[in-house]
Amino acid sequence: MRTAPRCRRLADGFCKFTSVSTVDIKLRSSSEDVTMTRHGKNCTAGAVYTYHEKKKDTAASGYGTQSVRLGKDAIKDFDCCCLSLQPCRDPVVTPDGYLYEREAILEYILHQKTEIAKKMKAYEKQKRAQASEEKLLSRASEDSKVKSFLQKEGSIVSKPLNPFSSGQSAGESSSSNRASNSATSSSALPSFWIPCLTPEAKPTTLKKPVKTVLCPMSGRPLKLSDLVSVRFTPLDPALDRVALLTRQDRYVCAVTHDTLGNSVPCAVLRPSGAVVTVECVEKLIRKDMTDPVSGAKLTEKDIIVLQRGGTGFSASGVALQAKESRPVMQV
Repeated sequence: MRTAPRCRRLADGFCKFTSVSTVDIKLRSSSEDVTMTRHGKNCTAGAVYTYHEKKKDTAASGYGTQSVRLGKDAIKDFDCCCLSLQPCRDPVVTPDGYLYEREAILEYILHQKTEIAKKMKAYEKQKRAQASEEKLLSRASEDSKVKSFLQKEGSIVSKPLNPFSSGQSAGESSSSNRASNSATSSSALPSFWIPCLTPEAKPTTLKKPVKTVLCPMSGRPLKLSDLVSVRFTPLDPALDRVALLTRQDRYVCAVTHDTLGNSVPCAVLRPSGAVVTVECVEKLIRKDMTDPVSGAKLTEKDIIVLQRGGTGFSASGVALQAKESRPVMQV
């Protein structure tokens, strides 16, 4: 039988040639082809189930909660509307500091009022139906009381009874009463085959809707009079709107002319609508509480801190994790 040399690497670094049969080589190669997979694409030879393999299998299985870290492209800029996510042309701000396009927030308020009116109309209709149903039930109970009274009055016998036929008549009356009771009970049983007659098929009860319009971001009551107009100071007044939106740095502070962005905390002054930095508010404006643009006196409510987006860094204080909850298989 022919033999072939085989190279075996030892611990000391040199190779030792041993002779093995060709039949042994063919058997081993065939067994390896059957059991082993392609190591270049699927790392199945390791004894440890790695974290990346677990994430890959979880994504492919469709089970388990997945979380993805968001980047800067997925975060809203400080001068963009919270509804349309586009740079504002006519911006307004709420007392909580959320910026909206005037057209978008007015359309939202109008839509919410229309929905509230529809829900209130359906609630009033349900209320009238419940009142009429209660009237019918009370009238039916009164009718049943009158019928039972008339039946009892009609069963009173004024003439003497025959003692020889009284037992038979009583038995017949009891059997007729049992038959009538069984008939009424069988007719009162619900039908389990018709959906509208099943015991569980009950009409949904509507709750009384809230008449106040809520802010889509903060969830607090929002009125049209609460909106404050915002005036941004452009970096270059000579640029038109299209050229201004193409720039990364578009607006500056109205007092210090510092460049505004997501990394710079900003505030809106209610009397003038000017946008300034929080640093300017703390160091300059709070000393005399006077609006530097209009000259009006300020209060704490007149200084609205603008809610800005994140910067892509974890230290910005914005939640940068997006989670998707999916079903979990438990053993």
